[in-house]
Amino acid sequence: MSRYLTVFFSAGGTTARAARAVAGAVDADLFEIRPAVSYTAADLNWNNPASRTSVEMNDEACRPELASAEVPDLTEYDAVFVGFPIWWYVEPRIVDSFLDRCSLEGVKLIPFATSGGSGISQAESRLRALYPQADWRGGRLIKRGGEAAWAAEAVK
Repeated sequence: MSRYLTVFFSAGGTTARAARAVAGAVDADLFEIRPAVSYTAADLNWNNPASRTSVEMNDEACRPELASAEVPDLTEYDAVFVGFPIWWYVEPRIVDSFLDRCSLEGVKLIPFATSGGSGISQAESRLRALYPQADWRGGRLIKRGGEAAWAAEAVK
């Protein structure tokens, strides 16, 4: 029997809803990436160049602190879905904080994202470049609905 994991970061709940749908579709375990300091509405104001997210996203090396040093062993799973909102066309730096702590050699990673208007392609390219040791599969931008069918197909 295959084992799957859905790892996700959600700042406003949209990605969390998508992650639960993806996990439910393939009977996956669920793990939420949580920052040590939660993001406030002011932190998420992309129109303010001094906001926390603007500062983080303008620094390629930024790795926000995680709430817990504990991360699941991704090598125990047949496939791992990695979900996040699109920020500045890519994954939030907190996702990189998580992936930096994981053993990724040969792990099948399937990204998915939520966004009000951006696609996932730049995030996929960035993730592949940062973590080439992983076995990256094609991702998907999740709109309302369709998560279950896509997730079931993605693990075939």
